[in-house]
Amino acid sequence: MNSFESKYGSCPMYYTISILGGKWKWIILWEIYEAKVIRYNKLKDKLEPVAHKTLSEQLKELEGSNLIHREQYNEIPPKVEYSLTEDGKTLVPILKLMYQWGKEHITI
Repeated sequence: MNSFESKYGSCPMYYTISILGGKWKWIILWEIYEAKVIRYNKLKDKLEPVAHKTLSEQLKELEGSNLIHREQYNEIPPKVEYSLTEDGKTLVPILKLMYQWGKEHITI
């Protein structure tokens, strides 16, 4: 039994929140989904005012959870691109529902 199981049991909701909790992860996934492939700087610009450290940590966690793929090209200047993995693509219907809900309930 791992530490997650000992703390939360086998609850799928707790597991999902443990992987996707946080202020930025869903919007990061949405921006990558919309772009298909996106470079780090373009993603950072779209997520203004996210801090570099925060974005970097969230991307590493999403990559560690096998939801996004990071491709690094060894060139000058360095180039890094992100895309959704097959597991990440399984979240697209949820992302679309979240977008639609926000569109219907936003009050500006």
